[in-house]
Amino acid sequence: MTKIIKIETLFERSTERVLSDAQLQPDPALVAEGWERRFTADAQRAQEAIELYTQLGYEVRAESLLPEQFTGECEGCHSQVISTFKTIYTRKKTV
Repeated sequence: MTKIIKIETLFERSTERVLSDAQLQPDPALVAEGWERRFTADAQRAQEAIELYTQLGYEVRAESLLPEQFTGECEGCHSQVISTFKTIYTRKKTV
């Protein structure tokens, strides 16, 4: 049975994110393929987002972070973030 997640719950939990959108750059290859970077979150939030966007009819990708995607001076947290966070990309399904 598929668990239904209320969209309000997902947005409320988005305030718990550690990284701001400005700290991570989208993968240019994915953007060129029509994927839109939505946000970066821990594994549990990423799974919730995958389920939600799939229910809304999107194709969804959860990509591991790469060191070259970081901007700014967040060097100390790179390894921890890379191992536990995913970036969610979506695009509309083609018919």
